[in-house]
Amino acid sequence: MKLKLMAFLVTCLCIASTLAKAQQPETKIYGHVKDADLKNIEFATVALMKDSVLLKTTFTEADGLFSFEKLSYGQYQIKISVLGAPIYKTGILLLDANHPEINLADLKISTAATHLKEVNITAQKAFVERKIDRTVVNVDALISNTGTTALDVLSKSPGVNVDQNGNITLKGKNGVSIFIDDKPTYLSGADLENYLKSLPSSSLDQIELMTNPPAKYDAAGNAGVINIKTKKTKITGFNGGVNLSLNQGELTRSNNSFNFNYRKDKINVFGNLSYNLNNSFTDLDLNRKYKKDDGSADYYFNQNSYFRRHGNTLNLKTGLDYYASDKTTWGMVFTGMNRKSKQVNNNTSNLSNAGRQLDSVIKAENIDRILYQNAGVNLNYRHKFDKAGRELTVDADYLLYRNQTNQAYYNYSYLSDMTLKSQDILSGNLPSNIDIYTAKADYSQPLSHNWKLDAGLKTAYTKTNNIADYSITANNKTVADYEKSNHFIYKENINAAYLNFSREGKRFSLQAGLRYENTISNGHQLGNLVKPDSSFKRTYNSLFPTFYFTYKLDTAGNNELGLNYGRRIDRPYYQDLNPFFSPLDKFTYYVGNPFLKPAFTQSLELSHIFKNKITTTLGYSWVRDEVNETIEILNGTYYSRPANVGKTTVKNISVNGEIDITKWLKLNAYLELGNIISKTDFYTGFLSTNGTYFRTTPNLQMKISPTWNTEANFRYQSKLSNVQFLVGAVHEFGAAVQKKLSPKSTLKLSASDIFRDRVFVGVINNLAKTEANWTNRGDSRTVVLSYSYRFGKAFSTPSKHESSGADEEKNRVKN
Repeated sequence: MKLKLMAFLVTCLCIASTLAKAQQPETKIYGHVKDADLKNIEFATVALMKDSVLLKTTFTEADGLFSFEKLSYGQYQIKISVLGAPIYKTGILLLDANHPEINLADLKISTAATHLKEVNITAQKAFVERKIDRTVVNVDALISNTGTTALDVLSKSPGVNVDQNGNITLKGKNGVSIFIDDKPTYLSGADLENYLKSLPSSSLDQIELMTNPPAKYDAAGNAGVINIKTKKTKITGFNGGVNLSLNQGELTRSNNSFNFNYRKDKINVFGNLSYNLNNSFTDLDLNRKYKKDDGSADYYFNQNSYFRRHGNTLNLKTGLDYYASDKTTWGMVFTGMNRKSKQVNNNTSNLSNAGRQLDSVIKAENIDRILYQNAGVNLNYRHKFDKAGRELTVDADYLLYRNQTNQAYYNYSYLSDMTLKSQDILSGNLPSNIDIYTAKADYSQPLSHNWKLDAGLKTAYTKTNNIADYSITANNKTVADYEKSNHFIYKENINAAYLNFSREGKRFSLQAGLRYENTISNGHQLGNLVKPDSSFKRTYNSLFPTFYFTYKLDTAGNNELGLNYGRRIDRPYYQDLNPFFSPLDKFTYYVGNPFLKPAFTQSLELSHIFKNKITTTLGYSWVRDEVNETIEILNGTYYSRPANVGKTTVKNISVNGEIDITKWLKLNAYLELGNIISKTDFYTGFLSTNGTYFRTTPNLQMKISPTWNTEANFRYQSKLSNVQFLVGAVHEFGAAVQKKLSPKSTLKLSASDIFRDRVFVGVINNLAKTEANWTNRGDSRTVVLSYSYRFGKAFSTPSKHESSGADEEKNRVKN
């Protein structure tokens, strides 16, 4: 059945391509760009304008040729940019039935720069840009992003929230898929947090926020997709940059990176190497009050856990492009990560009776030693059939993840007078292997009247193998702990196909897509002396429509309306399906859930954009079978378990603005007001929660001189109630200053959480005969000193291949 479906879809694509090609009008604007000596200028930037609106850009070829084809009739203008020369503008060009082609012949651009000793580029990208299907954040637009990590950059992006555990939400919704250069991270939970903390902000170019990604992207991620685009040096010869930073809080950290690009003739070699030194801590207080049946106090539990983490991470991305011809490119990309870390949790738990008199004390030293390795290879092919944009790309990926964790938990139990009552050691050996294979093909076909067709096929196969071997030592005797030991194997195959139609017009733009995904999964928990074998198998098929619409209310484009709709799926993390017990300490366990079902989300957004400066958005989404963390208490022990929490609706209104107060003072501000309603059948009975929150992230930038810039920022989030958890309000202040030492080097100094206000507090509700709250502090007040240096030429060439076939699966790897 699947083969027949694939064959049918391929046939449809071929027929659509043939029909579309026959409908293409023969319209074209083209020309040659030459210098004063009539030599061809390669890699000049050519912009196609219509009514002062930028429609397309391209680069001149080696012979100086450029062309724009398959255009609708109307008036156009061409702008050409060459470094060291003023912008060249043509007059108004009329394209109609009588003049379907316009040949601009040889356009002479003066590139003389004998008087130019030094070029200072003072123009700055906007912090936020809007497109029909995404919001784009330019990382370098904020000085305070320098010397930090990818996780810090995300926390400053509009609509993104990062909690005290590193969990990421987008506009109030869980289930965000994180991509790097259109490739999934395949990570989640602690692994994703650690990876983003190890990725220096200096290696990042843009953050793409897609609450409703187009059909080309995997349908995974209820909240949408966040695509982190890294910097790429797109220039001939040997070019690159070095970024060094020192981060000082109570502990010292460092983020450093080096990127390079070498292009000559038909070969392009590129790479990015980064090193991260992490020193951090978490100071966590947990308070629990256990109650009797009549509601009176039974006993109290107060715990302090001080987590001290130390580790280093090495990230590498390198690749090669071979330009076989002007139309065909072959490429390969290698990625690798090696992280060694150690976490020590010094834990003290005090148990008191109903009168708050100390009954017993448990002290623990929990040590985790982790070696985490990831490697991947991508082979890609790209062929441009013509100048109009008809294109085929093919990707094949293999990724592997290897995680070796060794645990040693030393527990000492004392009486109230601190007399040692008992002691034991829980030892764990936890190897985890994940292998992922993906292949995909994408085809793009321009149609008549500015329409465009995109279509593609994808298949992905994933296998995970997780082992947890535990033993306990007491009274000088070591025995296997079969209750905690586990061996879980999970296999999954996802097959997908999509069609997407889009049109960009003068005032009206439209995009509509449909994606089909077929999922086949098998899970097998191997038994031991006390646990029987168990397994499950699931197969399901789903359709995921997407729709986008924008309309400019006036010819100047000062007011623009937008509407988008989409349906998405959130499949469980691989390890969440594993029904084993993982101890966090003697009183808290994480438990998997093999009965988790995928969650489905439908979302609708209406937006208004004023002068490309202020965007106001109304959003509404409803989730079925949302997966969320739940806390259950059995015999005084906490069990954290992922579960489907029923139905959730999220409503929000947000305003994102960039206001030029004066020529030297600019305000970037994001405000969001949201409401989350969840209804579920809980183990304590039916649970309904209704929480409203407010979030804002204003940023004030001041340009003191051509070489000096300063910045002040503030973040605030009100208290938030969601399912069992009520999280208190949190806020923080930050500032930064930048000095351009030369056109190629910059020195920056920034401070975060200056008044050390970033303290997380919260309450856990709906616990059986229990009250619980927590306070969480970290090393948040820091000062960062960073230095960056660029080397190489200063003119761009078009980039080649930034995406691969690996899409959703990375986001579901969880440690």
